[in-house]
Amino acid sequence: MAPRLSGEEKVVCEIKRAFAGQRSGSLRVGMGDDAALWRAGPGQEAILTCDWFLEGTHFLRDKHPPDAVAWKSLARATSDIAAMGGMPKCFLLSLALPASCTGKWLRFFLRGLRRVSRALQCQLAGGDTTRRDEILINTTVVGEVAAARAVLRSGARVGDLLYVSGTLGEAELGLRELRRQRGVGNESSNVFVRKHLYPEPRIALGQWLAKNHLATAMMDLSDGLSSDLPRLCSESGVGAQITAASLPCIARRDAKDAVELALHGGDDYELLFAVRRKNASKIATGFRGLALTRIGEITRDKRVLVEQEGRWRRLTSGGWDPFR
Repeated sequence: MAPRLSGEEKVVCEIKRAFAGQRSGSLRVGMGDDAALWRAGPGQEAILTCDWFLEGTHFLRDKHPPDAVAWKSLARATSDIAAMGGMPKCFLLSLALPASCTGKWLRFFLRGLRRVSRALQCQLAGGDTTRRDEILINTTVVGEVAAARAVLRSGARVGDLLYVSGTLGEAELGLRELRRQRGVGNESSNVFVRKHLYPEPRIALGQWLAKNHLATAMMDLSDGLSSDLPRLCSESGVGAQITAASLPCIARRDAKDAVELALHGGDDYELLFAVRRKNASKIATGFRGLALTRIGEITRDKRVLVEQEGRWRRLTSGGWDPFR
């Protein structure tokens, strides 16, 4: 007779079943042992990153569907790999759940997690589970990048041009729309809600920029441009000037609100990167249909300034800050 499983063992078995059949040459030992064994490929360096995704802080159980919670928890951590020009390989999942979420909610969560794992080619290597009144998710992602090719935040130099991918502010507008909806959101709601629920890390773009030595510094826009750009400048020991008119904003009747969304809206997971002026022509056409927009340049003055309606002012951080 098979031994009776405890509650936690049932959760672990549910996770194992959801990811049965995964294979990876770089992951020698995955789920089932005390720890995973992973090795970087020849000529590659490992990239390590982790990210929290917390109920009540990053998502709402009555608004965010469980498959979207899973998608976003892995996608946002993987975006850090993209920001260094790397490729995700495997991840560890630490999951705390109330007992009420170990049935249907967990099954839909794992369905979404398997879907995003396949889309990002990032295999589940293991993790940990426990019980808690609210849902807490911590995701650790391991990636690879060609040795000495990782793009850091610290490489920007005076005179470099600043670019962003995509359109800024879409995810923040999606969150507004989601809050106005009744019940749990879904993937078909509208383009902005989809951007908020199911972000797409710019992995291919990051790799292209790194492989072709185009980006001198790079990071992903998770907390909003007004919060993230000063971080890149600080690491590089430089300043920046950007113009509001150049920002790739959402087409809205209220143009001022569109600019505010572009400056301060979080969760877009687009890439912000600096490029030598001599390489600007290689950026101008975009990347595989994804718009790449020049928004300003790196300056010697260590302030971060924005020009709006003919006036320059210091860019005040208005993006996401969990301690604000």
